[in-house]
Amino acid sequence: MSSAAPGPLAGLKVLEMGQLIAGPFAAKTLADFGAQVIKIEPPDDPQRPGSGGDPLRRWRLLKDGTSVWWQVQSRNKQSLALDLKAPEGQAIVRQLAAQCDVLIENFRPGALESWGLGPEALMAANPRLIVLRISGYGQTGPYREKPGFGVVAEAMGGLRHLSGELGRVPVRVGVSIGDTLASLHGVIGILLALHERQASGRGQVVDVALYEAVFNCMESLLPEYSAFGAVRGPAGSALPGIAPSNAYRCADGGYALVAGNGDSIFKRLMAAIGRQDLGADPALADNTGRVARVAEIDEAIGLWCSQRSVADVLTALDTAQVPAGRIYTAADIAADPHYAARGMLQKAAQPDGSMLLVPGVVPMLSRTPGAITRAAPALGQDTDAVLSGMGLSPAQIAELRQRGVVA
Repeated sequence: MSSAAPGPLAGLKVLEMGQLIAGPFAAKTLADFGAQVIKIEPPDDPQRPGSGGDPLRRWRLLKDGTSVWWQVQSRNKQSLALDLKAPEGQAIVRQLAAQCDVLIENFRPGALESWGLGPEALMAANPRLIVLRISGYGQTGPYREKPGFGVVAEAMGGLRHLSGELGRVPVRVGVSIGDTLASLHGVIGILLALHERQASGRGQVVDVALYEAVFNCMESLLPEYSAFGAVRGPAGSALPGIAPSNAYRCADGGYALVAGNGDSIFKRLMAAIGRQDLGADPALADNTGRVARVAEIDEAIGLWCSQRSVADVLTALDTAQVPAGRIYTAADIAADPHYAARGMLQKAAQPDGSMLLVPGVVPMLSRTPGAITRAAPALGQDTDAVLSGMGLSPAQIAELRQRGVVA
């Protein structure tokens, strides 16, 4: 853990109400840069010990009963175990929201309102409150009440149709990219609202739909359809309309990713593979001409790569200053000196004393960088501290705990 100076968001108080990926990732990003994040989690069901908390605690690979993913998603946060369905729990949220700058939630639209915790009610007590609401389809529109997970949003946003190879089942990206894109759009929205609040003194609602966050990254997908009726489809490892940019199989069975689509880069690439004839061809001097003959260009690059190992291909292309790389696994990332030099491989201490590699903080700020200052909390680890900070006495906290409102 780092003992770095306070980050650029020091003094910002955030209440996180949500679970799994989208809302918590947004809160984690703010926490990495110094915001105080109080994460509300449901207590254990007395009939099912270990059932409480954010479900992410139990997702994928577990170490000592807790997901190692949890150590990334919830670092730098405090955990308040609170029953949101109990009137006393709702009262605590109202009191906390009155003291916070930002509230983040990713429940289905209407859930907060059903508990009397909608933005209207909370902002009436705290007009400066900024409320980030992340949902599948947004807070308005005919689909607003439909359940929406990231995988569905990736499909509706246009991404899934482009993934994979023509004629085969569309594949998903191996991470929850729809949720993460929505989270990052949410963080942008919060920062915009904070900036505006400096002038107006007023908060506002940031409404982020998972599918819209994906759709916002779809580049020319819609205007190409509007102008030409063109429906862009999957293209495997190539990038349609940009040439050459592809993955090429090498002699050792690996793949080299080569992006030679800049005009001057293309000439250097062709010289490197011994095809100066293609590099000097005036018809291939710009991207339009290369796209028309992309099959010929790919065949030339593919033949050259097939006679060399990935390492030899990359050495030659690095020398020629042609953007190229190999496909990294987790093991490659953990061993890579550039990742290490950039601080992207951080160590987090675990309860048993072991160290866990976790991703570093992104983006990098030169004067007020973010930092990992606190390990992900155990369920309810900070309940007493948060409630006592609100003015509750030990006896009041003990009574709430006895009644199952907090844990």
